[in-house]
Amino acid sequence: MKLALHGGPPVRAAAWPSWPPPLDPAQRELLAEVLDGGQWGATQSGSVCRDLAAAFARLSGVPYGVAVGNATLGLFAALKGLGVGPGDEVIVPAYTFVASATSVLLAGATPVIADVDPVHLHLSPHAVEAAITRRTAAVMPVHLAGSPAEMDEIAAVAVRHGLAVVEDAAQAHGAAHRGRPVGGLGEAGVFSFQSSKAMTAGEGGMIVCRDAAAHEAIWSVCNVGRRLGGQWYGHPSVGWNLRMTEIQAALLLPWLDRLDAELDRREAFCAAAARELAGVPGVEPVPRPPGTTRDSRHLLMLRVDAPVDRDFLLAAMAAEGVPLDAGYPPLGSMDALTGAGARAEPCPGAEEAARTVVWVRQNMLMDDPSGAADVAAALAKVLTAGRA
Repeated sequence: MKLALHGGPPVRAAAWPSWPPPLDPAQRELLAEVLDGGQWGATQSGSVCRDLAAAFARLSGVPYGVAVGNATLGLFAALKGLGVGPGDEVIVPAYTFVASATSVLLAGATPVIADVDPVHLHLSPHAVEAAITRRTAAVMPVHLAGSPAEMDEIAAVAVRHGLAVVEDAAQAHGAAHRGRPVGGLGEAGVFSFQSSKAMTAGEGGMIVCRDAAAHEAIWSVCNVGRRLGGQWYGHPSVGWNLRMTEIQAALLLPWLDRLDAELDRREAFCAAAARELAGVPGVEPVPRPPGTTRDSRHLLMLRVDAPVDRDFLLAAMAAEGVPLDAGYPPLGSMDALTGAGARAEPCPGAEEAARTVVWVRQNMLMDDPSGAADVAAALAKVLTAGRA
């Protein structure tokens, strides 16, 4: 069986679904309405950004939403609005996108990089407890790959120590923990609409929260220090222009009507992948954290426990028509973060994940579930060759 990398036929020749999906009629209609109306900015008379914020707040089970330019700025604004700043520490997981930490730096605080659970790779409540100091002000669980973090346990730690909880829900649109929507489980939650996410306008973000005072403070941070309902040129506090545009919101608001169907589609692919991979020695899906009742399946993470060179694995899988992603390096290994003052706790769980975990990307999960057989067949072929 000759690998495609060496000239053999690939396991899969067909293209995977594109991402983002083509615009649907409702998106085209609303986008045209906004473009033709000329009210493109969120401070003009259009209402699409406000409608999107209200709809996303309802999705998250909370009363308030603020639409922003991207999720990195959203995390920053949430932290600032909750009073986090210089002298404070914010605990973030070691296995996540760098923006979880850089948003803390942007707020003037110190990221404290704590380990993830070695099984499901989400922030470990035990690691959070061990990383707390007198300077700790907040903890930022990340709903990795669309699976909810262990929110009950993390919230219990936060309550004991008087910490704010800011959920990084960038990958978890529509996910739920023990029947409760993510984003609304802490003091604030932040979603991303960047081009790879489950809903996208190319860029964009959403902050949701349940407390009126927190909402007003976060809104002010995102609106150049204005007071909600106050004078247009009154700026009683320091803020920034972090707003989303009406054009972006027009792409996103109709998407909410099809979000559940897309989550179901990806869930069906992941279920089929689990069945197919049961016959491939050394490969298993990373399990979801306890309490997951709805998974948005932004990624399917696979743990590959086989004596195969990682670079060979990724190159060979791509040649077989089943490209995989290498995933995150541990945040504590990034000199830019530690050089900027981030403090890294020992993180063996994240280090092991960086060595053994690969990702199946979201666009592939949108394929018919029968496509999961190609993932399993390619892995079996490549791992057999790699062991030889």
